[in-house]
Amino acid sequence: MKQRAGDYFRRAYEHQQKGEYEEAIELYSHSIEAFPTAEAYTFRGWAHSFQNNYTQAIADCRRAIKVDPDFGNPYNDIGAYLIEQGQWDAAIPWLTKALTAPRYESYFFPYFNLGRVYEHRREWTKAGEHYRRALQLNGQYLLAYQGMKRLQAMWN
Repeated sequence: MKQRAGDYFRRAYEHQQKGEYEEAIELYSHSIEAFPTAEAYTFRGWAHSFQNNYTQAIADCRRAIKVDPDFGNPYNDIGAYLIEQGQWDAAIPWLTKALTAPRYESYFFPYFNLGRVYEHRREWTKAGEHYRRALQLNGQYLLAYQGMKRLQAMWN
């Protein structure tokens, strides 16, 4: 069952990369039925987010956390989806949890998203600190670089 789940997951991801979100969601669901993983729930949520279905995306991320509370992606993703819904302050605890998640490879994402929140709140110093930290972790992350440039333009 685990292998079947992995096969569905890989196929779902391929469809998602092509922008075929309905197909991806269906295949992620098959993966979850075969063997539920935090990754499958999180990625299905991500596919829902591309359809602007943030309610379902957040619900899938919450399911992912129940399966594996150490997996960092769903915490960051919930924060990002709340930002997209204009719930800036509600995003902070989720993004903060992503920063402390033991199993996460992309800590620059929650740092960047916290930078966005603090920029929105006009807390320029905090925004700059978070954008800077994102760039320290991934010097190629263009969105964090653009955030720093916006702040620098305001300071000059």
